[in-house]
Amino acid sequence: MKIKEIISVLEEMAPLAYAEDFDNVGLLVGDQESEATGVLVCHDALENIIDEAIAKKCNLVVCFHPILFSGLKKITGKNYVERAVIKAIKNDIAIYAVHTALDNHQEGVNKIFCDVLGLIKTKILIPKQNFIRKLVTYTIPENAEEVRNALFDAGAGTIGNYENCSFNSKGIGTYMGNEHSNPQVGERFEFVQGDEIKIEVTFEKHLENKILKALFRSHAYEEIAYEIYDLQNKHQNIGLGMIGELKNPMKEKEFLLFAKEKMQADGIRHSNFIGKEIKKVAVLGGAGSFAIKNAIQAGADAYLTADLKYHQFYEAENRLLLADIGHFESERYTKNYIVEYLRKKNLNFAVILSEENSNPVKYL
Repeated sequence: MKIKEIISVLEEMAPLAYAEDFDNVGLLVGDQESEATGVLVCHDALENIIDEAIAKKCNLVVCFHPILFSGLKKITGKNYVERAVIKAIKNDIAIYAVHTALDNHQEGVNKIFCDVLGLIKTKILIPKQNFIRKLVTYTIPENAEEVRNALFDAGAGTIGNYENCSFNSKGIGTYMGNEHSNPQVGERFEFVQGDEIKIEVTFEKHLENKILKALFRSHAYEEIAYEIYDLQNKHQNIGLGMIGELKNPMKEKEFLLFAKEKMQADGIRHSNFIGKEIKKVAVLGGAGSFAIKNAIQAGADAYLTADLKYHQFYEAENRLLLADIGHFESERYTKNYIVEYLRKKNLNFAVILSEENSNPVKYL
């Protein structure tokens, strides 16, 4: 199996189109045409992780955080990023990062966070915007079912928990072909008027090429009329953060001690206790200060995230319990999820969970 075949599996788990624009995800180092010898899954692809991959005969490292985040003008080994990249290249080891592609997935980082805390009734905290498009096309009634099914198979027509969604309306279509035409119905230079079905489906924007190929392949007409629109609708199943409910409410301190234990945190920084029971909990793995207002607006009693600055604790405004659980800690189970996902795909080589702890933050 080649590395590019494993990449296809990884992109099923975390489509690169789900990633934030600022991010650097996908294959960062290496040749996707190489034969895979094994996969090492880690949180950060540091130099010691590359050493571990060499020792365990893995030529693909799948990491959560991208080791290459901004551009490198020189690769001389002067810092930890350059040293890791140099060692990977020298030893023909590929590095693939998932980061916000998995952050934004409804089964990704924040769902894992929620599951560890035992939250129920979970939903996306900040649904992704500008991600949904709509296709409108027209065909003869005899061809409508074939076109719809082709579009559905290509990924169109999924709305929330429903698939194969479309709207169909009847109308009258007209056309007249010129000397170069080869009409399916009627003859050249003949004015044709007949029944048509208008088909409307929505789709995620990264599927557009696939959707159009399916349309052109299945449509009966020589020239296909279609329109594509950008929609303002938010995508309810893709986005950052999640919010859910505890099965049983907890006192504030009890909840923090519970979260500390479950997330294996060595310490939690938090805002003032405000004397309310914790039932509704928002989470966002990694740096999540930007979502404090979203957590408040969603009615959360507590918001767990990481990398909060001093003044950001004031933003709790005595409306919720704000807690910094640690960056690594908030994402710590992500690599386990990736390993489990790949193993379920029955790949014909080892998928190994890294034994290295790459958390750079230590506590006394």
